[in-house]
Amino acid sequence: MFGTLRWLIPAALPAALFAVVVHRTDKDREPPWLVVTTFLLGAAASLLTLVVTRRAEALTGLDIRVSAAGESGALVFLFLVVAPLQEAGKVAAAWPAFLSKHFDEPYDGVVYAAAASLGFAAVENAVVLRTHPAGAIWIARTLLSLPAHVFFGCLWGYALGRAKEYKRRLPIFPAAFITSIVAHGLYAHFVYGRGPGALLAVTPLLAAMGLVVGVLGRDLQSRGNRLSQTPPSSMGPLSRLSRVAQPPSLSAVRSALRHADEPVKVRWIVLGALVTMGAMVVGLAAGVVAARVMHIDLSTVDEHDLVSSAPVLLLGVGLLASFPTSGWLVARAAGVHTLLEPALGTVLALSVTLVVLGIAAPVTVVFGLAVSPIAWALSCFGAWVGRA
Repeated sequence: MFGTLRWLIPAALPAALFAVVVHRTDKDREPPWLVVTTFLLGAAASLLTLVVTRRAEALTGLDIRVSAAGESGALVFLFLVVAPLQEAGKVAAAWPAFLSKHFDEPYDGVVYAAAASLGFAAVENAVVLRTHPAGAIWIARTLLSLPAHVFFGCLWGYALGRAKEYKRRLPIFPAAFITSIVAHGLYAHFVYGRGPGALLAVTPLLAAMGLVVGVLGRDLQSRGNRLSQTPPSSMGPLSRLSRVAQPPSLSAVRSALRHADEPVKVRWIVLGALVTMGAMVVGLAAGVVAARVMHIDLSTVDEHDLVSSAPVLLLGVGLLASFPTSGWLVARAAGVHTLLEPALGTVLALSVTLVVLGIAAPVTVVFGLAVSPIAWALSCFGAWVGRA
């Protein structure tokens, strides 16, 4: 009985979660039969991709687990087989809803993408837990994969919503779909491909996913409602406290990342990169000092043991805290009105860091790639607060 509940409850959780989300967020209720159909198509797509993936494993000898296929083999299998197949399956599940007359506003792209993704996750969770009938770590893995599946679907669901808004061919869908594949591959590598300690690496990713989904959903809702917005120039000066309390819209962020009317200050891009790298060193050093003060031995960290990997969070917190700090410093010192210089400075700093990591310790490049989007967003947040 307990063995059945162990996989049945996590499998039913996506359906319950989807019902709650749709009830609370979708003001214009979608036809229940179409929502349920999309969910069931997502579940069917999960079964189909599972069969194809198992067949590919048998033919190639590859696996998503580093312990079974090695670092390179696991990454190749994830990015070229598993992630593309799973995301394509979810897109196929949502496509009938996209073509229907009920898909009549931009926000519906997120709704039906979430339905397909949660149906997909329901079957995947059940299969994973039936395959591994013991161990709390597998329950943790399935719970961590649930919000990630929704996030990956919402990326291309946002693109479908935008396409429906403009009544034209899909202008941003290919980019959104490729981004979802890359994000899916990186996330699955930490959740299923490495040891239990690697699960700690996805904690900041989850926070970033929630923020991105909220921003995208808000953007589509505003487009669907066609709400009039007061231009920033007519609103008067805003306090920095209000900027933090009221997150910027997606259109405001895009506008802040454009060239605007003033020339790009190249020297501040270079200086921004130097400041960011310096802040990264200081952040890591602060994490090491905090570990020493708390009498934590960082040399005992092992990704195959969740408990011994916990001290890495100190280093991660120190590293991530350096990015909003450096973004704020650069924006304040440069006196810029846009986010362009701090954002490009962070990109340059991250590129140099990834090159150095690739030379010194190639295995850490995957971790660097996973954290880079979060680091860039944090830097832009700091610059948004500190800009002139």
